[in-house]
Amino acid sequence: MNAVRDYAFVTTAYWGLTITDGALRMLVLLHFHALGYSPFEIAFLFVFYEASGVLTNLFGGWIAARFGLRITLFSGLALQVLALFMLSYVDETWSREFSVFYVFVCQGVSGIAKDLTKMSSKSAVKTLVPHGSTSMLFKWVALLTGSKNTLKGVGFFLGGLLLMGLGFQYALVAMAIGLLVIFGIVLALLQNPFGKTNVKPAFRKILSKSKSVNLISGARFFLFGGRDVWFVIAAPLFFRDILQWSYAEIGSFMAFWVIAYGIIQAIAPRIVKNSPDGLSTEAVAASHWAYGLAATPLLLAVIVYHFLPVDIAAENIDLATFLLVSGLLVFGALFAINSSLHSYLILALSAEEHIALNVGFYYMANAAGRLVGTLLSGLFYQIGGLSACLISSAALIIIAGLIVRKIDTKSVL
Repeated sequence: MNAVRDYAFVTTAYWGLTITDGALRMLVLLHFHALGYSPFEIAFLFVFYEASGVLTNLFGGWIAARFGLRITLFSGLALQVLALFMLSYVDETWSREFSVFYVFVCQGVSGIAKDLTKMSSKSAVKTLVPHGSTSMLFKWVALLTGSKNTLKGVGFFLGGLLLMGLGFQYALVAMAIGLLVIFGIVLALLQNPFGKTNVKPAFRKILSKSKSVNLISGARFFLFGGRDVWFVIAAPLFFRDILQWSYAEIGSFMAFWVIAYGIIQAIAPRIVKNSPDGLSTEAVAASHWAYGLAATPLLLAVIVYHFLPVDIAAENIDLATFLLVSGLLVFGALFAINSSLHSYLILALSAEEHIALNVGFYYMANAAGRLVGTLLSGLFYQIGGLSACLISSAALIIIAGLIVRKIDTKSVL
């Protein structure tokens, strides 16, 4: 019963930060677009946010392994509150250069907060599940991860709603106060010193992993690179430039995609019927699901190239758009299952005394994949349009499938 109670508190903390994380992205994007900032200037605001995840997960895992997951969990919540209050001081009278730099730094603080909280929450699940209960581990990880992505989509909606109703500054203050309340409740009631072990890993251990941990981390890098190469920049610009969608339509689709993705992620154990008691089964399943996922962007690339050219006639656009949107939703469902399998494998392959280090390293690879995917998304879209991004997505995901197949499932570190 105590494990369930502590899991609920950890999940509540993660949910609170996740909603503010999604809302903050929409607030910054929409507010600075309304102020006339260029797409490149807006994109620059998010670079430090993504890049900070690489170092945060790498060093955060080491800190958690030495001092416990409570430290990193509470630090993440506190930093997010700080970032929200800092952003609320942005003044429209500031010079554009200083505003960009200031928001760049604030976004970096928020990125650190998000990754500290995520790494701590997912690592905590391993310590709260009874040893050997792999079925429960898969279900709890899937529920935590799936609910996170669903609530991030809710955050997208919330950000637009708060911006419209309260304005930029007051919306940020309202979110900061709400998260501060959650922080206080969890700080007072979560007493479990989870994640703190007698093993104090040396600093050099942050890059010293088993072959299996390196492989699942490498697969994660290519999997998320394969998603963000079309998701972050290419798809929204395509919807705007070619399909002539409004900003509201684009935001609604992206939010719905994330919410649906989170729901599928939460029920992944019911879909992957052969789980949960054989790691070898899960590694093979992860590779098979990756190959199935890779087929989706290839088919979508054909649809975009042949049926949605730049000069498409209005009477031919509806069916092609329906096929594209439907295909992207299918991609989201398949991607959710792949992501859940990866999240399960990193925990199952990690001994409890090394869980924070391994999960931190794994999410460092995740953050690096997102960063590279974001950069490639802009580059490939400029060179070859959405179809080029989709083809590169398929290639990256196939590599992820090939890597995860090589995992030695008998190795636990």
